[in-house]
Amino acid sequence: MSRRLIFVTAAFAIGIGVGGAVGLAAHGSPSVRITPLSNASTAPPAPAAKPIRPQTMLAWTYLPLPRGFAKRVARLPGVAQAVPVVSGTAWLTRSFSAGGALVDHPPSGYAIPLELAAANLTAYTRLLSPADRAFLPELSRGQAVLGVTSAKIRRIGVDGVLQFGHVKVRVAGVVPIYLKTHSYGEYVFDWGWADAYERTGRRYYPKLLCAVPFTPVPGPRLLVAPGAPAETQSHLIAGMVELTRQRQISSLHVNFPETADFEAFGEAGFLPRIGQQFHWTNDGYRDFDDYLAALNSRKRKAVKKERREALADGAIEIEVLTGPDLNERVWDAFYKLYLATSDRKWGSAYLNRRFFRLIGERMPNNVVLVMARHGADYIAGAFNILGRETIYGRNWGAYREYRFLHFECCYYRAIEFAIDHGLKRVEAGAQGPHKLQRGYLPVPTYSAHWIPDPGFRRAVASFLAREREMVAQKIEHLAEFSPFRHED
Repeated sequence: MSRRLIFVTAAFAIGIGVGGAVGLAAHGSPSVRITPLSNASTAPPAPAAKPIRPQTMLAWTYLPLPRGFAKRVARLPGVAQAVPVVSGTAWLTRSFSAGGALVDHPPSGYAIPLELAAANLTAYTRLLSPADRAFLPELSRGQAVLGVTSAKIRRIGVDGVLQFGHVKVRVAGVVPIYLKTHSYGEYVFDWGWADAYERTGRRYYPKLLCAVPFTPVPGPRLLVAPGAPAETQSHLIAGMVELTRQRQISSLHVNFPETADFEAFGEAGFLPRIGQQFHWTNDGYRDFDDYLAALNSRKRKAVKKERREALADGAIEIEVLTGPDLNERVWDAFYKLYLATSDRKWGSAYLNRRFFRLIGERMPNNVVLVMARHGADYIAGAFNILGRETIYGRNWGAYREYRFLHFECCYYRAIEFAIDHGLKRVEAGAQGPHKLQRGYLPVPTYSAHWIPDPGFRRAVASFLAREREMVAQKIEHLAEFSPFRHED
């Protein structure tokens, strides 16, 4: 059996690793050839079929097609279009991050298998239904598709490089995707969807999720390299949809995308969902007193009173720790507080002690830990992540309830830190209208959802239309209770 060749043009790649999946778009040229080091090839499982007259037939062969075979097939009676699809296994010998660091480096004589497929999509899109064509508009540009599995590609990132022997392919875009068997830790709730879907006798899980684990923070979800082709973003979305179809997965969810990505998913036919959080915005305040001056008189007095009582007349001291101040003693103390609160509220402690050790080692300057101390003992703490322009409130821990201490550590100290460091926002997450009277105003958050089943899609779309209207009304209503002074 002769070796088979895969021809790659501005390619799209999609992959599943252990516990997650990654979509890739790769630069290339029509002259690039990827030669597999093995003839191994595994056909995907046949999808469930209804007894209807087929409009498209797939013929599979392990040998290269004879020259001119596709043209001869196209001339047969009743055949409207014939498109060759080449597939096989390419063998990754090296991979590099965008900064040039070596990621994959198998021992001499070994390589990492990548399952690949390629087709002339200018011809291939004619075989798709009009609905599929609408969701995969960029395929008509005649670019090939790559399917990738089994590599540690989620560590490469945009602008990284995949090397197959002497051939190098640059990564133009990445989408991190997780295959999940539950809906815990997402902050966009679809438990009701799962229940409704499974009552029809079908499996909702596993599902696909594109998000940052346990983190309800808006951010980019379509990661595109600078200078990448303009169609890279739509290629990534098309690959996400195709992955969902091929794996016969119930649904694909994109949680907390930034506005530009949210709009791109909406244009591709994803169902839009609106949520709501409370964010504080820095309007150029000089210090905390300057911020207080912007509040109405009653709220300003209430905040001052809360801050005095939170410190119990000086019996409680507050430490704001970041960078080298985050030692193991501090992490041990906070972790115990975190567990105590999770246990008391019958919640789930998603984060283990190793997580806090690793984050303290690898990104200490992006952590802000607000710890409350009574004498020599820590009694409460708030865990925050520091971004370029925003501080994100994440977790609170305390051994018991202390009057107003939660407000002091989670809200007021975060505001002080943002003002002192010139940050634009404090994002305190969802839940709790009590945040409103402390200067955190309601803002919309977004998610996008792809549901292949037409009937279930219609039901969810109807629900989301009503929900969006309710959330918009809620945000408008809450804004009326803003604590800030109203200028006449």
